[in-house]
Amino acid sequence: MAHPVQTHGEPGLSPVGLRGVAADFSSDQRAFKTASWGKAMMWIFLLSDTFVFGCFLIAYMTARMSTPVAWPNPSEVFALHIGGQDVPLILIAIMTFVLISSSGTMAMAVNFGYRRDRRMTAMLMLLTAVLGAGFVGMQAFEWTKLITEGVRPWENPWGAAQFGSTFFMITGFHGTHVTIGVIFLLIVARKVWRGDFDVERRGFFTSRKGRYEAVEIMGLYWHFVDLVWVFIFAFFYLW
Repeated sequence: MAHPVQTHGEPGLSPVGLRGVAADFSSDQRAFKTASWGKAMMWIFLLSDTFVFGCFLIAYMTARMSTPVAWPNPSEVFALHIGGQDVPLILIAIMTFVLISSSGTMAMAVNFGYRRDRRMTAMLMLLTAVLGAGFVGMQAFEWTKLITEGVRPWENPWGAAQFGSTFFMITGFHGTHVTIGVIFLLIVARKVWRGDFDVERRGFFTSRKGRYEAVEIMGLYWHFVDLVWVFIFAFFYLW
């Protein structure tokens, strides 16, 4: 059965040969042009940050698998003494639940933002910020507990010395991302609440009227932070 010949001038048909290859590559470029600068730059930033976190986690795996000293047992290291007994990973489970829940509230905030519902968008963003701040607070408690028990970047009482350096580096880097996210959530929520996106009020994040896309861009960052935590949770606390 003969196939129809694709010509360059007929609508709906892709060019063949080298022109087809060029069209395939340029189609991605044309699609990229439809995104705003803010969203495009956020995606580029998240891509670069993915490489950074990936390198950190690969370094962690390399250190853990290459050390001749036994690696600490997460169920013992991250246990809390409650009711006269040690409960393993209870704090980590609460932290994970709080951060994953904040991803849900952020998604709802983006939804209400594109509906131009200022009140619900601002409230959900504030709730997301509160959950994020709660996560950082619990992480600070976790750090304080480990430091009190003798964990340092160069040593720890449970085994391999590399545990402290990799733990503080990776969780601290992630906690910094969450803290920055909380700050920007509060900034954008305040602008939404004041109605900056509904009037021609120029300023930080409000260059145009009706640009609730800033809420979506904030959501991209927040979902990324939550996704990274899933990997950190699996590598540090479950492995």
